[in-house]
Amino acid sequence: MNQDQIEGTAGDLTGKLKEGLGKATGDTETQNAGVVDQISGKVQKTFGDTKETVAKNAAPLADKARKFANERPFAAAALAGVVGLAILNTLRGKTSA
Repeated sequence: MNQDQIEGTAGDLTGKLKEGLGKATGDTETQNAGVVDQISGKVQKTFGDTKETVAKNAAPLADKARKFANERPFAAAALAGVVGLAILNTLRGKTSA
């Protein structure tokens, strides 16, 4: 679990408490603030979930890239050069045709 997931869950719980307190006291501002906190917490938790999923799925790809570069250094350098030129031409606005 990462920091965004933890903080998002805490924000959601805090929002639920605020909303409940607002309902109990008839304070609509506190109730609405609680709803906003819940939404914010859920968004942050979703962001944390996404970061964790990307990190988990990117690790095997990075390992494969390192292995390829170690086993075939010249091919890796050539590939990096081609990708670099493609990025450079894209940033310049040129296309190959």
